[in-house]
Amino acid sequence: MRSRLLIAALAVAVGLSLVVAACGDDDNGSDLSGTIRIDGSSTVGPMTEIAAELFREENPDVKVTVGISGTGGGFEKFCAKETDINDASREIKDEEKDACSKSGVDYDKVQVGNDGIAIVVNPDNDWAKCLTTDELKKIWDRGSSVNNWKDVRSDFPSQSMKLFGPGTDSGTFDFFTEKINGEEGQSRSSYSPSEDDNVTVQGVAGGKGNLGYFGLSYALENSQRVKTVQVDGGKGCVTPNTATVQDGSYTPLSRPLFIYPSAAALKREEVDEFVKFYVDNYQQIAEQAKFVPLTDSQASEAKSTADSIAG
Repeated sequence: MRSRLLIAALAVAVGLSLVVAACGDDDNGSDLSGTIRIDGSSTVGPMTEIAAELFREENPDVKVTVGISGTGGGFEKFCAKETDINDASREIKDEEKDACSKSGVDYDKVQVGNDGIAIVVNPDNDWAKCLTTDELKKIWDRGSSVNNWKDVRSDFPSQSMKLFGPGTDSGTFDFFTEKINGEEGQSRSSYSPSEDDNVTVQGVAGGKGNLGYFGLSYALENSQRVKTVQVDGGKGCVTPNTATVQDGSYTPLSRPLFIYPSAAALKREEVDEFVKFYVDNYQQIAEQAKFVPLTDSQASEAKSTADSIAG
């Protein structure tokens, strides 16, 4: 009788242990908690949102907030210790380095993807299939009064043109201005600026002769409303796509994308693990966000950086 009772007790104990184990599996085995504050680039933001969603699936007790105030606006918050990570579509500027230094913010830079800046026109535009960098400069240079396609190229139709693009806090604005106009601050001011790329989409879609620019991923996402233009950087017309951005042939408008985690934030395990997760899952994150993933060599360097800065 006692042996039967012992066997029954053991059976119950085993059953309970299996239930406990199953409950542990449902919890994903993660004991991470806390809040990660991220802001910055409107280009990198959607990719970081995907990274945050995937990370939360494995770490449900970690709250990740992702704001979009532009690369420059994000660095202002970052250097003021308001955020843990800044998304950036360009490298940090000297004045931003100084601001971080004055407030005692140390940081690291990690590349998380690639992007191209797409020149977009209205779908009904059937003449501007390819623009040279000189023509783009003519349109966007400081003091330019170009407002008709006839002013760009003599064989273009006499069609009025309205311009749309990112605001001056945007890393996309900084990068485009440097590559096309030659230096910072050289962009014309007579256009409709916005940190919200959807405003540019609406603007370009709203008129047959309208033109704008923003990150390639957003152009691909809105391919029914706007269409991309090939760019001739001196070696012929090149279509912006994953292959031409990754191999660098879409020049000069291909660029790397970064996150800047602060050294203080990396001392918190949830931030450290998030940065590692972002890099380890770069392929899936980039594909879901419709960005150009890192090359093998870029991924290797990013992983090495993430490991070396582990908090």
